[in-house]
Amino acid sequence: MLTAHCISKSYNINTILKDVSFSLNPGDRAGLVGPNGCGKTTLLKILTGIEDPDEGKVTLSPPNLAVGYLAQGFNQDTSLSIDNLVENSIGDISLAGKILEEAASAFADDPDNQDLQTAYDTSLERFYQITNNHTGNTSKILPQLGLSNLSGKTLVKELSGGQKTRLALAIVLMRDPKLLLLDEPTNHLDIKMLEWLEDWINSFNGAVIIVSHDRTFLDRTVNRILFLDPQTHSTIEYSGNYTSFIDQFISERQKQEAIFRDQVYEIRKMQQDIAHTKQQALQVELSTTSRQPGPRRIAKKVAKKAKSRENKLQRYIDSDDRIDKPKKSWQMKLELPNPPHQSQTILRTENLSIGYMGYEPLHNDLNLHITSGSRVVLTGPNGSGKTTLLRTIAGHLKPLGGILKLGHSVVLGYMSQEQEMLNAELTPLDTLQKLAPLNETDVRSYLHYYLFSGDDALRRIQDLSYGERARLALAKLVIQGCNFLLLDEPINHLDIPSRSQFEQALNQFQGSVLAVVHDRYFIQQFATVLWTMDEQGVLENELVVA
Repeated sequence: MLTAHCISKSYNINTILKDVSFSLNPGDRAGLVGPNGCGKTTLLKILTGIEDPDEGKVTLSPPNLAVGYLAQGFNQDTSLSIDNLVENSIGDISLAGKILEEAASAFADDPDNQDLQTAYDTSLERFYQITNNHTGNTSKILPQLGLSNLSGKTLVKELSGGQKTRLALAIVLMRDPKLLLLDEPTNHLDIKMLEWLEDWINSFNGAVIIVSHDRTFLDRTVNRILFLDPQTHSTIEYSGNYTSFIDQFISERQKQEAIFRDQVYEIRKMQQDIAHTKQQALQVELSTTSRQPGPRRIAKKVAKKAKSRENKLQRYIDSDDRIDKPKKSWQMKLELPNPPHQSQTILRTENLSIGYMGYEPLHNDLNLHITSGSRVVLTGPNGSGKTTLLRTIAGHLKPLGGILKLGHSVVLGYMSQEQEMLNAELTPLDTLQKLAPLNETDVRSYLHYYLFSGDDALRRIQDLSYGERARLALAKLVIQGCNFLLLDEPINHLDIPSRSQFEQALNQFQGSVLAVVHDRYFIQQFATVLWTMDEQGVLENELVVA
C-alpha cells in the first residue's frame, strides 16, 4: 500500500530524516515513536504529500489510494459551522450530483468517446463515495465519537479541545480511507473515546501509522514499531506492540553496553601492554652504551614492535568495527522540590457549585477532600466539567455557591491544558527571570534540566513546539516552589521518555497533586485516588499504585 524509499529531509544545516525506508501492507498497524522534535510529524507530512523530501520517494499502491491524515492540533477553519465543515471536508452531495448529471448528458450525446466515458465513471464513483460518506459514515461515526448531540449549526470555534479533536478525527474516518496516518489522535480524548478508537483501528482492514505517546493505546492497537532514532535520523523496525519494543530496545542496549565495557577493558589492557613494552625498551637503552650493541639492537626491535602495536590499536579505534559508547536515551530530567511542611488538609469543598456566571451550574453539591501527599487523578468524559473544577480551585473562576478552602500553608501551582498562561512573546529565559531572582547563567543552567540548551532559552514561546511549551510550564511550577499542583492534561504533548520521567518525578514529590489525565498507564502507575466526573458529580475510588 505504501513504500517509503530512502527519505531524507533537512532544514538549513539540521538533518531531520536520513535514508528512511519501510513498507506498509493491508493489516499493518505501525506505531511511529521517538522523542519530540525527531521528525515524526515531518515524516507523516512527507508521506501525505504535504511536504516534499530532499531525497527519496513515497509510492502508493494503487496511486489513487485514499489516504486519511489527522494532523496534530486542529487545523480546520474554526469560523465554519459543524455541518459546513463536514460538507466541505467529505463533499457536497448536490454539487456531486450536478457534476454527474452533466457527465452523463455529455456521454449520452457521444457514447463512443472514451474520455467522456472516463469522466462519467469518475463522477459516478465520486457521487457514490460522497453519498456513502453522508448517509453511512456520518450517521455512524459522529454518534460513536460523542458528537451527535451537538447542533450542526454550532460554530467549530465554540467547541472544546476534546470536541475539536473528535470532530477532526470523525472527518478523517468519514472519508473512508484505506491508509490512515494519525498524528497524536489520543490528545484530549477521554477513556471511553480511546477505547472506541482502539476497537475501530483493530477492525480496520487497511494500514495505519500512529504517532502517539499513549503507551496503553499503542499496546492495544499496533503490531509494529518504527523507532525514529534521533542519533541516526532513520527508522529501526521492531515487531510487536510498544511494550515488546521497549523489551527489545533495552535488551539491545544492555548487549551493546556489555560489548562496550569488554572493548574498553581490552583497549586499556593493550595500552598498558604497549606502555610496558616501551618502558622496557627505554630502560635497556638508558642502561646500556654503544659498546653493547646486542642489547640495544634487541631494545630497538622491542620499541619497533610496541610502535607497530600502537599503530594497530589506533587503526582499530578509528575503524567502524569499534563499538561507540551507547548514548543515554533522550529523556527529560525533572526534579521537583519537596516542600518543608504542609497542612494535613490541602483542599476541602462543601456543597460547591461550579460553572460560569450567568449560566446553569455544571455541578452542584460537590463535597471533595484532598489530604497531604495525595495523588488524585480526575477523569471523565470530555465536557463533563473537569477543567472548570480545576480553574475554580485555582481561583480563575469564582464558585457559584458553597465553600472552597485551601490549607493555610498551600502554595498552589496551576498548569493549564491550553498553555495560555505562557506569554507567547517572551522567551523561556524572560519567563523564568520574572519568577525568580536568578541571573542569565543560573536560568540557563536551570532550563538545561528541561532540555532547553544553547539558544533554545532565547527563542520566543510562540516558536516553541507543544512539547517544549509543556516542559517550560512545568519548569515554572518548580521554580515557584509549589506544594499543591493542579495539572490539566500535563502529559498531552510529552513524548514517552518524558512521560516516564514526569511520573518518576511526581512519585518522588512529597507535595499533593490533582491531575486531569486520560493516560491509563499514567493512572495505574501514579494515582492513589481516582475521581471520576460525570453529569451526576464526582465519584471517588481509592487506588493502589502499581
